[in-house]
Amino acid sequence: MAEDAVLTQPPARGTRLWSSVGKALGSCYLSIVLLFLYLPILTMIVLSFNESKSRARWGGFTLKWYVQLFSSETILRAFYNTMLIALLSALIATLVGTAAAIGIHSMKRLPRNVCMALTNIPMLDADIVTGISLMLAFVAFGISLGFGTILISHVTFNIPYVILSVMPKLKQTNRSAYEAAQDLGATPGRAFFLVVLPDLIPGILSGFLLAFTMSLDDFIITHFTKGAGIDTLSTLIYSQVRRGIVPSMYALSAIIFIAVLVLLLITNFLPKKPQKL
Repeated sequence: MAEDAVLTQPPARGTRLWSSVGKALGSCYLSIVLLFLYLPILTMIVLSFNESKSRARWGGFTLKWYVQLFSSETILRAFYNTMLIALLSALIATLVGTAAAIGIHSMKRLPRNVCMALTNIPMLDADIVTGISLMLAFVAFGISLGFGTILISHVTFNIPYVILSVMPKLKQTNRSAYEAAQDLGATPGRAFFLVVLPDLIPGILSGFLLAFTMSLDDFIITHFTKGAGIDTLSTLIYSQVRRGIVPSMYALSAIIFIAVLVLLLITNFLPKKPQKL
């Protein structure tokens, strides 16, 4: 029969050509976007190793700007403040956020959806609005701006990120195993720590690392809530740049970028580890 003899025709050469052109254009577009995003950062990293203070002339490779960076008491103090605030805020936000996620997960559908919507607001809100709001709240309650207000502010905007990291793991937990542990004589608390908590560990770690990264990288909220006499790395860089860019700031910015990049890579790849059956 004629219909049975009809063979599937191979794709037209023009179709294959346009497909190749589309892929090439897509690759070029992606390359241009990445170039615009990371070329300034790469330039900054290269300049941090430049012997010359001039940005227009390469004077040779040097590490003296990094040596000068770590010889400055002001920078070391700002680094200490930054790391301490980031660690404390991430730890507190992880504890509070994990407990909040467990509480929200146990609610009925309507209140759970309302709580999740309220949780998303701080992340969608502009940082400058959050910073000014927190500053006005501290001033209204007579709280002096300083280390404590920065810590409270960082905990405040980090909690939603922890909740969103832990909540998917809670939805994946097996409630039957939790109930079976109670049937075998375990108290609710012991059943939670033995059965539920191990499944939440990846989400908790992801939330902690994300909170630490967000705190480490924050400038706007810190700027409005820090008061006088205390600086973090971000606010110190801002104040130094206003007086003129010095090469040691390139070195400091390069270190911050690499640290944040490593933490973000860990945060992104940690939840993707295959689960053991």
